[in-house]
Amino acid sequence: MSLKIVYPICCGIDVHKTFVVACIAAMNNKGVTTYKRHRFSTFTKGLRELSQWLCKNNCKDVCMESTGKYWIPVFNVLEDSCNITLAHPKYVKAVRGKKTDKKEAKWVADLLKHDLVAGSFMPPLAI
Repeated sequence: MSLKIVYPICCGIDVHKTFVVACIAAMNNKGVTTYKRHRFSTFTKGLRELSQWLCKNNCKDVCMESTGKYWIPVFNVLEDSCNITLAHPKYVKAVRGKKTDKKEAKWVADLLKHDLVAGSFMPPLAI
């Protein structure tokens, strides 16, 4: 038995103070998932580059942890162009082992791909 793939193209983002690591999980027509990773600065220019990279890769569905306050600028830049799932860190923590930013972003992408992440409620921009 395998898990159903809900989002054939999605992105997991590992957020830090000065940078983010984004990992796009994209499934081809044979059901094989490939991964693309990239690191971006958290300055506005870097976050705009992240947004353009997601658009270029046809990725509209994004998941990231609500780590401290560092997720807020990322959310603000991406909310117009992406469907963002903001996850509580408790629900996306990887299993024990050697943790790296690349592994963390891939783990979050894989959780979102199968719709295994409960998102936090974020009121629309107008509110």
